[in-house]
Amino acid sequence: MERSTKQSAFCTESTVRTEMFDMMLLSIREKNMSALRVALQDRLLENKRRNGRLKGSNGRKGHKMKRGAERDVVDLKTLLILCAEAVAVNDRKSANELLKHIREHSSATGDGIQRLATYFADGLEARLTGSGSQIYAILFARKLTAAEILKALYLLFSVCPFWKLTNFFSSKTILHAAEKATRLHIIDFGISYGFQWPSFIEQLSARVGGPPKLRITGIDLPLPGFKATEMIEETGRRLANYAESFNVPFEFNAIAKKWEMVQLDDIKIDRDEVLVVNWMFPYQSPLDETVMFESPRDMVLNLIRKMNPDVFIHGVLNGNHGTPFFLTRFREAVFHYSAAFDMFESTMPREIPERMLLERDIIGLEAMNVIACEGFERIARPETYKRWQIRNIRAGFRQLSWNEESIRVAKDFVTSGYDKDFIFDVDGQWLLQGWKGRIQSALSAWKPLN
Repeated sequence: MERSTKQSAFCTESTVRTEMFDMMLLSIREKNMSALRVALQDRLLENKRRNGRLKGSNGRKGHKMKRGAERDVVDLKTLLILCAEAVAVNDRKSANELLKHIREHSSATGDGIQRLATYFADGLEARLTGSGSQIYAILFARKLTAAEILKALYLLFSVCPFWKLTNFFSSKTILHAAEKATRLHIIDFGISYGFQWPSFIEQLSARVGGPPKLRITGIDLPLPGFKATEMIEETGRRLANYAESFNVPFEFNAIAKKWEMVQLDDIKIDRDEVLVVNWMFPYQSPLDETVMFESPRDMVLNLIRKMNPDVFIHGVLNGNHGTPFFLTRFREAVFHYSAAFDMFESTMPREIPERMLLERDIIGLEAMNVIACEGFERIARPETYKRWQIRNIRAGFRQLSWNEESIRVAKDFVTSGYDKDFIFDVDGQWLLQGWKGRIQSALSAWKPLN
C-alpha cells in the first residue's frame, strides 16, 4: 500500500495547510490515529448490527443476512478468472457474457470482493477492447487535491500498521548508522511527499549532543511539462520548514529523473558524510529484463553499490503479479488485491469517502495497469522479496540483521493495537507485513561488500 504516496495521480498543492501535514506526519499524532481506529471499529460494529449481520438477542439472524447469503452464492473470483481466460483467447462472446454477470453482482459500494470485482471488470473490458493504455492514461491524469490524498492516507495509516512499522525500523537503522556523525546524507529514491522524514527529523533533533547537519537528496519521476521538479521542490521546502522548527541544520537536493538515468555525479557525494540510501516500496519501479535487455532495476542497484552507502534500506511490494504471462499475472493479482480489499472491509466502514478514494484512485488505477497494459506501458511490475534478495546479492550487497528487541516491540505493537489478522513476521532478515497469511510488503537493510 505504500505506493499510494507516489506522485502519479496527485497534483502539488502548496496551499495545503501545514497543520494537515503535521497531523499526518509527526509522531506525536499516533494517539489520534489510535483513537480513530477505535472509532472506526465502533462504527463497523454498529453498521453490522443495523444491517442484521449480527445475531440479535433472540439468537436469530435478520432477514437481510439471508438475502446477503443468497448473493454470496456467486463466486466472483471464479467468474473473474473465467472471464480472463476468455479475454486471453479473444473469445468476445463468452467474455462479454461473463462481464455482464460479474457487473450484476459487483458494486463499487458493496463488500470487499464486490468492489474488487468492479475494478477488475473494468480492466478486463479495457483489455478486451484494446483500450487499456488510453483508459489508464486518462485515469492516471486525473488530479486529486493534496487535501484529499492526505485524508485518505491518514485513514489508511490509522488502521494499518505497515507505514508506522516501516518508519520505526528505518529510523532506528539510520539513527544507529549516524550515531556519532556530524553530517548525514540520505538519498531517497521515490521521495514523493516525503512522508517518512518529518518524524525522523523530530527524532534526530533529540539526539544526545545535538543533531548532525542533515542533507536529503530526493529523487522522483519528473512531472510532465516545464515544471518537472515542482513536486520534489515543494517537498524540500516543507521538509526545510520542519528542520528549522526542530533546529536541525538542513539542505535539500531535488532530482527529477527516471531512477536508472541518475548518475553518480548527480548525487554530489561527500565522503565525510554518513551516507544512507532509502528505496521504499516502489510502484513505478524501474522496468525489468522482460522489457529491456539490461534490467533498469539492476542498473539502479549497481548505482547504489557505486555510492558505497553506510546502509541501504530497501522496502519492496511483495507480489507475483509482475509476470509477462497474462493469465498467471491475472490470477496472482486477484489474490494479491483481494487481501487489500478484505483488509479495508474489516477495518473501514463502507461509506467513508476516503476508503472509496483509496480503492478507486490507487488500487483500481494499479489494477487497470496490471490487467490492461503491456510492454513499456505496464509499469506495475512487483516481484517477491526473495527475487529482490537475489538481485541485491548479485549487485554486491550483504544483508544486515535487525535488532531482536525491536522485532519484539514491533510484534507487540501490532498485536495490541491493530486487527488480529495483520501479520508481522521475519524470514531470514526480511521483515514481512501482510494480511491473513498473504505477505504484502517486506523490508530489509544492506551494506556493500568490501
